[in-house]
Amino acid sequence: MEDPKDEILGKVTQDMDPFKKILSKIPGFSGYMERQKRRDSDKLVRDMVFKRFRLLEERVSRLQRDFISQGAIIYVDDLERTAINLRTFADRVRTAKRGYSGLFSAVNVNEEELMRLYEYDAAMLDHVDEIDRAIDNVEASVGSDGLPAALRNLETLARKCVEVFEMREEAILKV
Repeated sequence: MEDPKDEILGKVTQDMDPFKKILSKIPGFSGYMERQKRRDSDKLVRDMVFKRFRLLEERVSRLQRDFISQGAIIYVDDLERTAINLRTFADRVRTAKRGYSGLFSAVNVNEEELMRLYEYDAAMLDHVDEIDRAIDNVEASVGSDGLPAALRNLETLARKCVEVFEMREEAILKV
């Protein structure tokens, strides 16, 4: 399976119009174009992460409704905290600063730092799978003694997403 980072960067590069291809041959312009491709890739990654985390939040909300209908009210608050963390994370991803400078300051930006932020953003997709598995575990644990632990794990993972995202913002301030 192709790495999502490579797939997204490839899509942005493939969609380059002929004018930009010509300009990319101009000395100094190709560095700008590479940074612009990274900006576009970053936006695509963040949009994808946002959409997937909103779907995860919807799954948690459905679980809440199921617990309410089954009379398992005791677990609804745990799920609400998880839903809030997932919503917070998704909204922060969607509205996050890209961490890249504009056209006139682009030459001052360290390419290695740009790549590190891009990799960080793309790695957020890994959190989707981790949370998805934790929700599966909660669903599988309903009616068992393992349910409280499964709920705590899910809540911890959701909270961790928010905390990790705060580290991203700190990294942007350093760039």
